[in-house]
Amino acid sequence: MATDNRINFWRRNAKVPGRYHKDTKPKFNNPKSKKACSFHEFARSTNDAWDIDDDEEDEDFLRTQMSTPSISSRLHSTSTQQQQNEADETKSQMPDRLAPPKTEVQTLHGDGGFEETNYEHVNGRVVKSHSEAHLNSSSVRATLQKQQSLPVRPIIPLVARISDQNASGAPPMTVREKSRLDKFKQLLASPNTDLEELRKHSWSGIPREVRPITWRLLSGYLPANKERREQVLKRKRDEYFAFIEQYYHSRTDEHYKDTYRQIHIDIPRTNPLIPLFQQPVVQEVFERILFIWAIRHPASGYVQGINDLVTPFFVVFLSEFVTEDVENFRFAALPLDTQRNIEADSFWCMSKLLDGIQDNYTFAQPGIQNKVKALEELVSRIDEDIHNHFKKYEVEYLQFAFRWMNNLLMRELPLRCTIRLWDTYQAESEGFSHFHLYVCAAFLIEWRKEILSMIDFQGLLMLLQNLPTIHWGNEEVGLLLAEAYRLKYMFADAPSHYKR
Repeated sequence: MATDNRINFWRRNAKVPGRYHKDTKPKFNNPKSKKACSFHEFARSTNDAWDIDDDEEDEDFLRTQMSTPSISSRLHSTSTQQQQNEADETKSQMPDRLAPPKTEVQTLHGDGGFEETNYEHVNGRVVKSHSEAHLNSSSVRATLQKQQSLPVRPIIPLVARISDQNASGAPPMTVREKSRLDKFKQLLASPNTDLEELRKHSWSGIPREVRPITWRLLSGYLPANKERREQVLKRKRDEYFAFIEQYYHSRTDEHYKDTYRQIHIDIPRTNPLIPLFQQPVVQEVFERILFIWAIRHPASGYVQGINDLVTPFFVVFLSEFVTEDVENFRFAALPLDTQRNIEADSFWCMSKLLDGIQDNYTFAQPGIQNKVKALEELVSRIDEDIHNHFKKYEVEYLQFAFRWMNNLLMRELPLRCTIRLWDTYQAESEGFSHFHLYVCAAFLIEWRKEILSMIDFQGLLMLLQNLPTIHWGNEEVGLLLAEAYRLKYMFADAPSHYKR
């Protein structure tokens, strides 16, 4: 009943803060308007209506966590249950071994529950499988009718579009792509990898097959010496799980419970449309990574936005073991040791990244404020028309660029584009801090025409917060990076006041 009341409230109440009455709704982008809506006018007529029920989320989660078994026992029970599940699946599939393989994916409902959905691999693609038994269910039939009434959303792979990757089922590699892959393999196979040469080749993108090992090397997680790599991996992975055993139980302590509660709330919001990140076992991995990082870095602790920075590393290291659709892959199907290795590697590589931009997340986030100011100065020199347009309609750079700096454009780009972008960031000496500034400037200029066509504050802000990049791929990111590179060498002195 409460849920129905909330739905009806949003649908029918014309006085909802932030919503205009249909009789008084302003017409944006009308050149004949007497005066364009400014920020101050917009602020006076609009209230924040987005925090409703936030405090109600997971109100009993601490009590639940206190009754949760230790990580070691949970991992052991997961392994036992996994073996039993595999045995049951093998037995049940014996009569149907000629049928196309199926995958079960958990889908998160609005009420917090999960539904198992079967997927079939047909012609190299993952499609839903509905049996007659399913269709006979009135509840499932109602759900299907509701889904069919929604707008059709194109399905785009998480890591890359088919034309952008060289995995099974993709078009054959070109001669140039094969030559690049061979060059990477040659560099990685040498007794001492030439990191400068590796960065040079990585700037224009890293082949999918060698991306995991290349990211480990470029982030500084692995040494260049090939003989030492296995030893270092074992030591660092053991060290991470020693942190888990030593500190993770303290998540319910008075001193850390607020930190853990915020992490616990933020994790389901991380890529909510991708089934992989809505699996409970994956969310537990993220909770452990973020909590351990937070208590080991008390100067900043956990800050919203850091949760996004785990996902590219997690997906890249997972892709080392998955050849099919990563976004629908069931993480628990991997062997336990593999799950643990992916978790530990994601933690250490994220830590290496944050070491270079930690002032973004310390008190008052001075790093972000300095970078936003530098972006404003840079844009005023690159494109005076855009800069003056923002001033005319009272748009502050902090209102849209704070998120660009805080999340490294991850909320503006599809994850497959972020992964390609990070290939270049890790190839640059200060990719995540200094070069990112020029990428943001190039990204803003990319939408010059759309920005200048907006003649009101609200329209500008809505555009800048919802830029249409859903269909972007490697080609678009490559052009963006090329423009950022050009800007860096044309306006290298612009952000000198913040680069230290």
